[in-house]
Order: sequence, then C-alpha cells, then structure tokens
Amino acid sequence: MTTATRSTAGRAGRGGGKARLDRDAIVAAGLKLAAQPGVGSVSVRDLGAELGADPTAIYRHFRGKDELMRSLLDELIGMSLQRVDAEPDDWRGRLTQVAVSTLEMFATYPAIGVEATVLTTGGPHELDVIEFMLDAFSRAGLEGEDLVSHYALMASHTLSSAAGIARSRSERGTGPSAPSPWIESPLLVDPARHPLIASLGPRLRALDDRELFMLGVESVLDSAERAGAR
Repeated sequence: MTTATRSTAGRAGRGGGKARLDRDAIVAAGLKLAAQPGVGSVSVRDLGAELGADPTAIYRHFRGKDELMRSLLDELIGMSLQRVDAEPDDWRGRLTQVAVSTLEMFATYPAIGVEATVLTTGGPHELDVIEFMLDAFSRAGLEGEDLVSHYALMASHTLSSAAGIARSRSERGTGPSAPSPWIESPLLVDPARHPLIASLGPRLRALDDRELFMLGVESVLDSAERAGAR
C-alpha cells in the first residue's frame, strides 16, 4: 500500500465525501480505525462510516470479516518487516529488530494485532517474514530440524506474546510505549500457604511485559547460537 493511497483514504470518508472503494483504501481505513485509542475491534459498520460507503460494499472486496482481518494483519506484518535495517549477516540483529517492530506495530494497532492469536494470514507479507526468519537462522548455522524448530519458537513467541500485550494495553487504554506491568493485581496471599509468592511478590509485580517479551526473544536467539556452534 502506498503513502498516497493511505492519504487518500484518510482524506475521504467522514466529512470528506465518498472514498474510492478498493482493497487498499479499505485496509488503510482499517489501520486508521485500529490506531484510535480504546478501539477493541474493527467493525465493518465503522469502516463504512470511515469510508463514506455502505458497509455492505466492503464485502465486494472481501468475502467476509475473517478475510478482511487477515489482510489487515498481513499489512501489519509487512510494516514490521519494513523497519528492519540490520545487515543480512547480522542475524541476531535482524531477528531482534523484527520481533521489536512486531510488538510495536501490534501495540499501535491492537485491534488488529490481537488477531494473530487466531488467524494465519496466508498473505504475501506473512510469507516474506517466514522466509526472512528462516534465512536469518540459517545464517546462524542452523539447518534441518534445528532450523525449523527455532523458526517456530521465534514466530510463536513473537506473535502470541505481542498479541497478548496488545490486548492488555488496549483494555487498559495505554499507549504502545507506556510501561505495562506483567501482573496488575496485588498478590495478596497467606504466607503460610504460599511462602514463595509472599516473599517474591514485589519482584513479580515489578516485571514488565516488554522486558519479558525481550527475554523470550533473547532465549530463542541464545539457543540458536548454541545450536549453530555445534
């Protein structure tokens, strides 16, 4: 999707007349809606209002809500991949960058990012990022089963954790870069029954979801480095 297409979609719709209704314009409008604070989902009705079009017209371009959300999620994946600028031989840097950018995109567009827990896009950008990760791990010296398993671990952790963080921040109404504790509620326990929770409670509550996300990324990359050195 081009910048011009997104700009056109942004100008049209509410108060600006009818937008040119095609898949790119619909995706651009979906991204705009998903970035608004407090938006927990992207509805076809809201998309129609944003585009100044009858909501049913959207189904001329997408067979259903699932196909629409797959396209929006695939666009986010592509936007995440575009942020990577580390050199190809810097496999750790490239994988770290794509993980971080995925988290940032999902947290910025949480109504779309949460769909990663239930949807596989099957789109071109998803295929691009699979190839990207496989290439990076192969540059670490991995092959065969080690290559496939480390890719799967990285992809699963990145998508599921980023989607969970996006959902949590959306529900709390916090921005994508705001501090976000892993455990929100007080850990009020009986020390006699749960002595470890009682003693470690302050440390548990001090954990931040982004820090844990990065710890998971580093764990996968450390494992890949060890496997590649064998």
